[in-house]
Amino acid sequence: MKSLLIVYHSQSGTSAQLANAAWRGAQREADIEVAVMRAWDAGTVDLDRASGVLLVMAENSGALCGTMKDFLDRTFYPAIARGLVLPYALLISAGNDGRGAQQQAERILSGYPFPAAATPIILRGKFCPAHERASCELGQAFAAGLSMGIF
Repeated sequence: MKSLLIVYHSQSGTSAQLANAAWRGAQREADIEVAVMRAWDAGTVDLDRASGVLLVMAENSGALCGTMKDFLDRTFYPAIARGLVLPYALLISAGNDGRGAQQQAERILSGYPFPAAATPIILRGKFCPAHERASCELGQAFAAGLSMGIF
């Protein structure tokens, strides 16, 4: 069975809401196992078990949030050593424009090397029904792509 790992960091609660909405969307695909983990708790072993990874993060001061950077730093060399190549998607909660966080994450992920499974989604402002819908759709689309073997 294929699996989707959703890794998130949330300081204000918004990214946790985005991750939960993505999880609900991914759950619509019956033959995909979905796990949601905080970035502090996730590691290379979790990436090794996954078929794809959805990273949900906040933009902090125009950059990738420190906790997600820590996750990527901790898993970078072990993932390379294991030869992991996982499709990924980014879901960014932004108070600014989110592009700095996106660029920083994409630069790091290209070194793994992890291919992008979807265009990054940047959601600005407070969690709202539009954010719920976009997160849910991304979760379901990513899970469906894994299920169909597209990624």
